[in-house]
Amino acid sequence: WQGLGYNRRAKMLHEAAQAVVRDYNGRMPESSHALQSLPGVGPYTAGAVAAFAYNEDVLLIETNIRTAVTHHFFQDHQHVSDAQVLEVLAKVQPKGESRTWYAALMDYGSHLKRSGVRINQKKKGYVKQSTFKGSDREARGAILKALAKGPRRSLSKLLDGRDEQVSMQLQKLIAEGLVEKKGGTYRLRD
Repeated sequence: WQGLGYNRRAKMLHEAAQAVVRDYNGRMPESSHALQSLPGVGPYTAGAVAAFAYNEDVLLIETNIRTAVTHHFFQDHQHVSDAQVLEVLAKVQPKGESRTWYAALMDYGSHLKRSGVRINQKKKGYVKQSTFKGSDREARGAILKALAKGPRRSLSKLLDGRDEQVSMQLQKLIAEGLVEKKGGTYRLRD
């Protein structure tokens, strides 16, 4: 998780594990619908787990699948929506083969990207992610990296000239339950 700005995912994974124990007697639910009842599990994660772990026939989109479908079915189109990609997948997906089908599409989409195929601008609603350097994601990652080494009384001067940003992100991490302050010391929450 470190450095990617995805620290919240670790918290959600912990909460999902607790829900599996509490609500499903420690057994992972197998249907896409039931998986979405877990904290932090949305349609993509539920679909991916259902397809790859349980071979459930679900419709699933991620960047490499989108690349493969858009490249072959929408070459002359602009602003291709996920609904259009899902419509194609519903027609061409072989029944009972989700695990193999999606693994192949992901590999093929990855191959297309390495070959220079770029479809991002064709995706309806495409927005390029902001730069990591200087971002709140970078600040959050720096805080968690520092606290992973042990408790600290202060996080000032963690990122040169960015004390206000670090302070704001620290407060958010506390509110989200990833960090706690006890007796003037910040630490990762158990």
